[in-house]
Amino acid sequence: MSSSGARPLRNVTVGDGPTIVVLHGYGMQPETYLRTARLLADRARVVIPSIFALPERWTFDHALECLELTLDELDVERVTLVGHSFGGGLELGLAARSPERVRECVFSDTLGVHREFGLALEAVHPIGILRMASVPAAASFIGSWVTHPVQLSSAAMWAFFSNRAAEIQALADAGMPCHVMWAERDTVLSRNDGAEFARLLNATFTVADRPPGYGPIDHDWMFDDPELFVQHLEELDLQALPAA
Repeated sequence: MSSSGARPLRNVTVGDGPTIVVLHGYGMQPETYLRTARLLADRARVVIPSIFALPERWTFDHALECLELTLDELDVERVTLVGHSFGGGLELGLAARSPERVRECVFSDTLGVHREFGLALEAVHPIGILRMASVPAAASFIGSWVTHPVQLSSAAMWAFFSNRAAEIQALADAGMPCHVMWAERDTVLSRNDGAEFARLLNATFTVADRPPGYGPIDHDWMFDDPELFVQHLEELDLQALPAA
């Protein structure tokens, strides 16, 4: 049962078709992912909730309640989840909590198998994120800290101390179709952790291929390199993305 303070989250929505819910990275905002969403909008409805704009103090359970109410408001029975970085932790929790509502999961450069979510170390020291961030990521991060500093601090502490083993096992036991995608050179999270995470989920594991002459593909490739990301997403043969 939802708490009295839970409510649907602000979200950015584009396109029409099967619903894909994108859960954004730590300190990011829905608008950061718009270029990626628009590349999918000819085949799917892409919804990007603002996962830090909760009506009450940020807790994992409160965030999941608000996400479930967001799905209710969208009036969709089943969704495809795509989680980037921090958002993958919420994706894992939502899919384990309500598997009947989820068709499939895609995790992009997200939590691995260690108890500590590695990105939380950077979250505790925001200068670390700004040091590695692209310009769009840095702008989103600064804006989020200005508007939701307490929420972000609480979320960082959850990420650092959380143990997602039970949710990983629940998805594996349920046979949930899962895919893990990784940047060629993720300077934030370990590729080995990502591969182990995929193994425990019985998921596919894809490392981004860099086209000839293309620059390095790093942690934020989901929105820094949207065409490349969507190309790899299409190769997963998702239920939500029928052939163009």
